Amino acid sequence: MSRRAALRRAAVREWGPPAAAVRTALAERGARALALTLTATALTALVQLVQNQSWGYGPVRALGAVRAEDPFWSALLRTPLSLFVPALDLPVWGALAQILLVFGVAEICLGRWRTLAVAYAATLAGTLYARIGVALGPEAFLGLPASDARVVDTGPSAAVVALAVYVCHQRRARFTGALVVVAMVVEVLVKDNLAGREHLAAIAVVLAVCGVREWLGRRPPRPGPDDGRPHPGPDGGGQLRASARAAAVPGPGRRR
Repeated sequence: MSRRAALRRAAVREWGPPAAAVRTALAERGARALALTLTATALTALVQLVQNQSWGYGPVRALGAVRAEDPFWSALLRTPLSLFVPALDLPVWGALAQILLVFGVAEICLGRWRTLAVAYAATLAGTLYARIGVALGPEAFLGLPASDARVVDTGPSAAVVALAVYVCHQRRARFTGALVVVAMVVEVLVKDNLAGREHLAAIAVVLAVCGVREWLGRRPPRPGPDDGRPHPGPDGGGQLRASARAAAVPGPGRRR
């Protein structure tokens, strides 16, 4: 077998199941299969347009900007909208492409509500890590400098990374999932900043969820309630055999 054929088979094995699921969903339901994805993409584009206006920057920051120095409950209330607030120092098309691609595949493979739950859990994990890291300080393991408390934490990147890992686990695309994790580790090693560490926090939470799901799936099923079938007696099945012999003996008026 040639190397090209081997690579083609590996790619089909890795990406074939999610690609087939996407094709089937789009063929059967069309744009309705991507309702959440299209809504999230449109909302992100709208927020980007508003925050670049003189009258919109303040409201967007008040409703969707999250910082580690903010009061906890205030930051928690802003977290849902912060997912759709693109970072001002990055091109918005990158955020839109991430949402359209990764959210789209996740919505079809995982379902709408699970996709939303994973996305928000990952975003919340990054937000909570920033607060814990700043509280620990730069001297502690996984700690952050005090200056990171004032960094505005917005955008869909943590949710996108977490969804990519979750979909890869669910569809058994192990190589792609490992590649995403390695890429995020390299990102932190090359450029150690708050965003990169939040990506790792989101991955850690998703991997923990995947591990729990695997463990629950391997647990032996609990015995069900009595289904009415006869059970062996204390003699290890003697009663069952005696009952079977009695049923086989013809009674009066029976023909064998």
